[in-house]
Amino acid sequence: MRRSGKLSLPPIYTLGALHLLTNKIQQTDEIKLIGSNLWKEEPECLEWLDTKERNSVVYVNFGSITVMTKQQLVEFAWGLANSKQTFLWVIRPDLVQGNSEILPIEFVEETKERSLFPSWCPQEKVLNHPAIGGFLTHNGWNSTLKSICGGVPMICWPFFAEQQTNCRYACTHWGIGIEIDNNVKRDEVEELVRKLMEGEKRKEMKKKVMEWKKKCEEAVAPGGSSYANLNQMIGKILNTSAKIID
Repeated sequence: MRRSGKLSLPPIYTLGALHLLTNKIQQTDEIKLIGSNLWKEEPECLEWLDTKERNSVVYVNFGSITVMTKQQLVEFAWGLANSKQTFLWVIRPDLVQGNSEILPIEFVEETKERSLFPSWCPQEKVLNHPAIGGFLTHNGWNSTLKSICGGVPMICWPFFAEQQTNCRYACTHWGIGIEIDNNVKRDEVEELVRKLMEGEKRKEMKKKVMEWKKKCEEAVAPGGSSYANLNQMIGKILNTSAKIID
């Protein structure tokens, strides 16, 4: 569109931490029926987390559509087991190419006292649970943002789309994550999980992610940038609609 010989571009409204904004909406029965999950949640995992110590659990979720090879699954599983950490790992039915998602029996037996394997979970509630100490993620934007808002540092394993960009920002620019090689090896996984949950690297990432969490909360508070931009966008839409009707 051109006006007076100049190119006119539509406005851009930055609405970071959108899920924090939606949490401010009064939850009516009608709104509760609206959801965006592709899988049925298993909220029982929250009860399991209630039995764990603060910052003691690694949360693992590769999102709704990411898939991996059987070899990647096995190497990752044994690295997680060898780290000796307690973990909550979401295993979708189609997580592995060819739907061969069965975990090694020896792995399940080795970790049965410190693991849980739901097929899906209420991710925002999980990441805000005090028992969660770290998040191993594919770095989809929703997952990345929810992890930041939960104050949870990350191990980043990007696969496609914008995930590599999100990973670079989390690990290189924001200091809240560490990246895992796509050619995953169990020794590397073990080392990274330990860094995520123990020692100086964890302290550094935890401090950084808490700083970013505060920025997110400030952005969605009245007077914050996201709060103001959302109101401006809604006003623009309503104003444009009124003109169309007229």
